[in-house]
Amino acid sequence: MSEETPGFDEKPDVPADGTPEEPKAAASADKAEGAAPAGDSAQDVALLAQLDQARTALSERTGDLQRLQAEYQNYRRRVDRDRVTVKEIAVASLLTELLPVLDDVGRAREHGELVGGFKSVAESLESVAAKMGLQQFGKEGEPFDPTIHEALMHSYAPDVTETTCVAILQPGYRIGERTIRPARVAVAEPQPGASAPKSEDSEKESSDDKKDSE
Repeated sequence: MSEETPGFDEKPDVPADGTPEEPKAAASADKAEGAAPAGDSAQDVALLAQLDQARTALSERTGDLQRLQAEYQNYRRRVDRDRVTVKEIAVASLLTELLPVLDDVGRAREHGELVGGFKSVAESLESVAAKMGLQQFGKEGEPFDPTIHEALMHSYAPDVTETTCVAILQPGYRIGERTIRPARVAVAEPQPGASAPKSEDSEKESSDDKKDSE
């Protein structure tokens, strides 16, 4: 009597569609691998879009920062310029109030009355005014300039060839390029109808012409 080998008559379970289990699983894996690249591509596109947005935002913020920096620099320049202007105005206002005192000091010096303690005080005052930038101007014999001179007296003189300051009645004062008081002067003009003095060249030409005629 032969013994039957157990399990030989048993058949493997086969799905109803007739496809073995392992090949079906392999096909599913292949389909999953084929679908993966499409998902990665969509994700890359989304990431690129986000990167472009970030770059655009960064560019806008950088532009805003540059504009703010430029505005701040302009503001600082305006503040510095205004500060200097206010200081100059304040100094000019103070020194303008001192001009009558300086005029008295000048008249006292001209009359020989600047002596003793008054002389020391006067010289200290003039020194402080000079340190603050006050400059005196106006001299006899200089051409008249209506931008810095104020003519209080007028006359004619035969020895001038242009309108000239012949006397300084009150000196002028300036701070830097700003005139805080013009020099008050007496001016003289050439005599009406007076001929201009001949130059050496013209006299020489006249002499040569005279010799040629002889």
